[in-house]
Parts: sequence; structure tokens; C-alpha cells
Amino acid sequence: MAGPWQAESMETVVEALLDDGFSRGSGPRVIAVDGRGGSGKTTFASSLAASIDGAVLVHTDDVAWWHSRFDWAPAMIDGVLAPLRSGEDVRFTPPGWEAHGRTGEIFVPASASAVIVEGCGASRRELARYLDVAVWVQSPFDEARARGLQRDVVEKGLPMADAEREWDEWMAEEIPFFLSDQPWRRADLIVSGFGDLRVA
Repeated sequence: MAGPWQAESMETVVEALLDDGFSRGSGPRVIAVDGRGGSGKTTFASSLAASIDGAVLVHTDDVAWWHSRFDWAPAMIDGVLAPLRSGEDVRFTPPGWEAHGRTGEIFVPASASAVIVEGCGASRRELARYLDVAVWVQSPFDEARARGLQRDVVEKGLPMADAEREWDEWMAEEIPFFLSDQPWRRADLIVSGFGDLRVA
């Protein structure tokens, strides 16, 4: 468990993440926001994106949609991260979208000031060389579960029994993935996903 925690303003966090010491080259600053399901990473990433002029938010769930819960790293690299590192605009239709009739694309202009990649596994080992900085959002297991279930009941309209079943199915893949990859060990910043923004 990370800690002890220190309360910081979002302004201070943004200043730290945009420090030139984290830069790995030209182009947008690529910031991964990783964490367990229900940890608060989407909320943190959204706040971070809103605090950086010209930032674009990319969700791993969009790349993984109707493809695979965790086996999406090649698609993220080929469709999003490698083009960004080559100075190109990103216009990517993930494989699951084409197969299941979802229209549109993931668009990220090469001129973006920062690209925030958010989701479970966003800072996974395969992506590390494309990232400038990695953030891990820490969460207690039971509290993350309660938050995740409540989210799925409200946002998806699921009965609690169905939300619990889907949560357990997700955990059956998430837990071994994180135990193997351990992205928190590579994190440049660890944030508490509960209460006020706190960093360790």
C-alpha cells in the first residue's frame, strides 16, 4: 500500500507531470493513468485533461471495446502511440468497432499538448517506451468494488446481481494481469483514488 499521503492541488500535479524531466522526445506529453477497476482513475484523468490546455483523453476501454479486456496492447501501439511518436495525427478505428458496427474513430491531433491514456493497464509493460510519465491510482480493494458496482448499476442500468457477475468476470482477468505486470512499480506518481487528491 502506498503512503504516507500528501494532499496536493491539481495545479501542482499538472506542473510536475509537465516538467521537462519527464519528456522522452518531441510531440505531445503522453501520460498514462492506470489503476484497478473502480479506483477513480477515470475521474482523475478527466480532471487532469481539463486542467491542461490542448490535452486529449484516450480511454483504453475504447480500444478494447468488443476486442479483449486486456489483450489490446498491439492495437494501442499501432493505432495510437506509434503514430503519435512519429508526429502523425491519430485517426484510429479499433478492431472491435469495425466488427460490431460502432461508427467513428479515435482522433488525436499531433498538435495536442498532452495525451492522457486512461484505463486498467494504461501503463503496462508493453507501452512503457511510448510513455513520458505513468500515474498509478491506488485504491483499497473493497472500496473499489463498491464504487465499481454502484457505477455499473447507475450508468449501465444493471440489476445488482448482474453488476456483481460482470465485476467478478472482470476481476478474474484483472487480478492475474496486474499481479504479473505490477505497473505501480514503474509509476512516476501514485495518487489516492479516494477522498481529496493525494499523492505519495
